[in-house]
Formats: sequence, structure tokens, C-alpha cells
Amino acid sequence: MTTEETTPQPKPSIEELRAEIKQTRAELGETVQALAAKADVKARARDQLEIAKGRARELPVPLVLAGVVAIVGIILVVRGRKR
Repeated sequence: MTTEETTPQPKPSIEELRAEIKQTRAELGETVQALAAKADVKARARDQLEIAKGRARELPVPLVLAGVVAIVGIILVVRGRKR
């Protein structure tokens, strides 16, 4: 049977404790900011809108025109069937 001898850890100094508290406060502040950002639905929606606008600006003009022509064609076909 072996017994493990553990050496007692020295008590941290006041300065070490203060540094640890400061670090913990900083980490907690970052966590609170991250949670607040996730809870801010309006800001997230605005961000998504800006991303979508950026993507729309990147679309090539011929692709947009083809989409418009396709939609107009579908509308004309549906209207022609109803008459």
C-alpha cells in the first residue's frame, strides 16, 4: 500500500489574489458582453440585414435580370391560365 504525500500549497499573496480577482472580473465582463450581444435581437437583425444587402450587391446583373424575367414569366403564365 502506497501513501501519497502531498506537499501543502503555499498561500497566495495579497497581490496574487488581487491579480486573480482582476482577471476573473475581466473574464466575467467579457462573458456578460457576449450574452448581452446575443440577447440584442434588434442589433442581430440589423447585422443580418447588412450581410444580406452586401450579398445582394455582389450578385451579377445578368443573374438578377434572369430572376426578374423568370418571375414575370411565371406571373404571365398564371394569369393566362385564369382567363
